[in-house]
Amino acid sequence: MYSIEEIKELLKAFDNSKATRLHIAAENGETLTITQKSCQQSVSVPAAAPVVTEQMFVEKQTAAPFIREEEEPENDGRLVTSPMVGVFYAAASPDKDPYVTVGSKVQKGDVLCLIEAMKLMNEVTAEQSGEITDICVDNGQVVEYGQPLFKIK
Repeated sequence: MYSIEEIKELLKAFDNSKATRLHIAAENGETLTITQKSCQQSVSVPAAAPVVTEQMFVEKQTAAPFIREEEEPENDGRLVTSPMVGVFYAAASPDKDPYVTVGSKVQKGDVLCLIEAMKLMNEVTAEQSGEITDICVDNGQVVEYGQPLFKIK
């Protein structure tokens, strides 16, 4: 079984890498997948922690047969994340055009969308000037704090 220090060291190395996904599979079939730095951020954890034997740890150190890292494409742009939990709205009302679409040029401070939280509409603004290269959520979708909403390049 991994010690807390070994897990922290593995996560630190993963966080400092350009990898977007870390996948660890135990011999008993349980897996742990951690994804970062992309529009599809997710962390999935099995119901029970995987049992990792000392033999598996030694294999990991020598050949790493059950760890896979995927490189993130370079120059992806910067993510704009949700500042709160709420409902994402691309436009001020259903009959209006969205604030931005893929390809829209934005300036720092431009409104990108609205997040409705507790019956209040909160504007999300661009933190940098650039071009919207990706919209990561759908209109009317519930979003979580820190969830990617847009990519600006």
